[in-house]
Amino acid sequence: MCIAAWIWQSHPVYRLLLILNRDEYLDRPTKPVGWWGEGCNKILGGRDVQGGGTWLGCTKDGRLAFLTNVLEPDVMAGAKTRGELPVRFLQSKKSPEEFAKEVAKEADDYNGFNLILADLCANIMVYVSNRPKGEAASIQLVSPGLHVLSNAKLDSPWHKAQRLRKSFRELLWKHGDEEIPPEDIVEKLMRDTTKATKDMLPNTGCNADWEFNLSSIFVDIDTKEGHYGTRSTDALSVNSNGNVNFYEKYIDSGVWKDLTVEYHIMKM
Repeated sequence: MCIAAWIWQSHPVYRLLLILNRDEYLDRPTKPVGWWGEGCNKILGGRDVQGGGTWLGCTKDGRLAFLTNVLEPDVMAGAKTRGELPVRFLQSKKSPEEFAKEVAKEADDYNGFNLILADLCANIMVYVSNRPKGEAASIQLVSPGLHVLSNAKLDSPWHKAQRLRKSFRELLWKHGDEEIPPEDIVEKLMRDTTKATKDMLPNTGCNADWEFNLSSIFVDIDTKEGHYGTRSTDALSVNSNGNVNFYEKYIDSGVWKDLTVEYHIMKM
């Protein structure tokens, strides 16, 4: 399902500091963070081998996109893969607003999604979602500050979102104007297995046990379809000079590994 939190244009060190857990079946073929694509359209991010898309990616010209799925009881068979949306944006030359409007016209082709699109050079970030079902896709500018996106609307007060917001704010306050090692961010914020109490679960129409098992920041579930849970955590930072640090901790054949890729945004 995924959960992400970020602070945007309101920190003394970071232009952007983003953390994201990707939840998926552990046997779904996946490539860890790396450069892929061709020429000037190369994307840095992990890759869903089965669907061909990504949940989080960025480029050397300052484009960034990530998404989460919407938790809902019914999914549409034959829908387009949601992971293609970040890829399409990253490979395009359209502004976040232009691309969001394009996506809104295609909203019914996809199961529920929350999509963040950013041009870090232009200091623009846009949120687009195709839920609630039956309504026109919603588009809004993302304001500077701290935001959390789980499996409902942006900044919805779900238990896991509120918990992550609180711990993220406390960590930022503790470090003040110091850089925070990405390994520390991942370990202190994104490995939290605390679940919501039954009365705090969202009313999504899904099975209550499924909602309960998904109510923690770090997810780990055995299902009849296979093992499902948090299989990677990304911590991406962009400082005022345009230096990008993309850290990922991921599971590979039952073993947790990590890697870091750094680059400089060309236009900044």
